[in-house]
Amino acid sequence: MISLKHVALTALLATAGSASAIPPRIGTPAPEEGSFSTTQVRNTKHVKNGPLALAKAYRKFKIPLPEELQAAVANTTGAVKRATGSATTTPTQYDSEYLTPVSIGTPAQVLNLDFDTGSSDLWVFSSETPSSERDGQSIYTPSKSSTSSKLSGATWEISYGDGSSSSGDVYKDKVTVGGLTVTSQAVEAAQTVSSEFTSDSDNDGLLGLAFSSLNTVSPTQQKTFFDNAKSSLTSPLFTADLKHNAAGKYNFGYIDTAAYTGSITYASVSTAQGWWQWTSSGYAVGSGSFKSTSINGIADTGTTLLLLPDAVVKAYYAAVSGATYSSSQAAYVFPCSTTLPNFTFGVGSARITIPGSYINYAPVSGSSCYGGIQSNSDIGFTIFGDIALKAAFVVFDGGNTRIGWASKST
Repeated sequence: MISLKHVALTALLATAGSASAIPPRIGTPAPEEGSFSTTQVRNTKHVKNGPLALAKAYRKFKIPLPEELQAAVANTTGAVKRATGSATTTPTQYDSEYLTPVSIGTPAQVLNLDFDTGSSDLWVFSSETPSSERDGQSIYTPSKSSTSSKLSGATWEISYGDGSSSSGDVYKDKVTVGGLTVTSQAVEAAQTVSSEFTSDSDNDGLLGLAFSSLNTVSPTQQKTFFDNAKSSLTSPLFTADLKHNAAGKYNFGYIDTAAYTGSITYASVSTAQGWWQWTSSGYAVGSGSFKSTSINGIADTGTTLLLLPDAVVKAYYAAVSGATYSSSQAAYVFPCSTTLPNFTFGVGSARITIPGSYINYAPVSGSSCYGGIQSNSDIGFTIFGDIALKAAFVVFDGGNTRIGWASKST
């Protein structure tokens, strides 16, 4: 059962199809009509670190880290510790820069979760997580919630590319995001947590927004928060309006036309792997001509970088003065003083442009910086992570199984 505090406005949606454009909807929802928005909060422990961001993607998608990347992770973590003399400023392993407050149980227990369109579990640090595996995280305590009930015999486990895992048991409880409440949501309480999550003390868990077929609960898979909620939303969709160096927001059930300019262009989504998987129509570097080519990938808010086919990455850095592939970083780096060209990708006939400044991800050492565009060669598919998502207004349309992209209004 799902309860809504307000009624969202209906968005004017075009019929589903591959890369179809629709005109902007007239008007935006007034606050009293309900926006069902949830705004991110900054992870105060987050420090941008290129090798760790790349390793996070490998680990998440169960790809063993190449030796070169393993060495880069070890070297960069040690270098930061030596340079600062303080462990508190060391980049935590695979942390998230922005998190979203979520209320669980009755009375509400508020946890800051990582909204992740690349996974389908809602799992949290809990009173069942050993104290040795917690480091200041807020926890979910089922016994303190009058609406909590244990799902008998249910367990969950997420394994990672480095051989570690997180696992636990499952409860049904009330979960509220913004103005939207699911009264019987599967909440996966962690009994063991991979050390990389333990080190990220501001992050209390994940809220998966991929398709429920990826959910790891056994013996019966459980629905995601969005799948449980979408039948009661005015429109069965959510949008991501993420920001560069600022907190963004997610909206459920409507499209805020003030958040984008021009039209939203949709591409059909394949759910075969459980991800928001779609095909871009090509790319352009800077002011260069657009190259039409199919780039198959997923839209993943849980991945930081934009990971593209090797040929595309080489074409981009060929246009960057002083750029070189660094074996010690296992990635492309460039002089921090360099002005980077924009990168444009296609959604059908529409174009989304990532400003070059977004692609200057983080300093490496001295005068070198780490690129936000890197190769997907070991992973095998493109990941449109936050570097791309922050450059656009993105619609995850579950009702029509498609994804929409539009240029931001600001």
